[in-house]
Amino acid sequence: MNPRPWLAVAGGVMLEVRLTPKGGRDAIDGVETLSDGRSVLKVRVRAAPREGEANEALCRLIAKSLSVALRDVALTGGATSRVKRLTISGDAPRLIAALEKLGASR
Repeated sequence: MNPRPWLAVAGGVMLEVRLTPKGGRDAIDGVETLSDGRSVLKVRVRAAPREGEANEALCRLIAKSLSVALRDVALTGGATSRVKRLTISGDAPRLIAALEKLGASR
């Protein structure tokens, strides 16, 4: 298992996230290991999980945190699940360095 929830892929980075909607604030709470051994980035958003609002808030928060355009963040898996997969387009080494800082600073 990868100890980090991100992985370099062609054209960017794939990121596994555990989202908590209606979390009281928009924040990234660090890296967590799930019971099945997968690592995820814990994220909370104020938005409710209806009509894609929480997913949109997640994409906005990740884009802002990584200093990329919103169009570069795509939800590619888990639209109705708490554990989601995002694909972030861009320079993979730069994105991974930014994710390392986000994961370590929490």
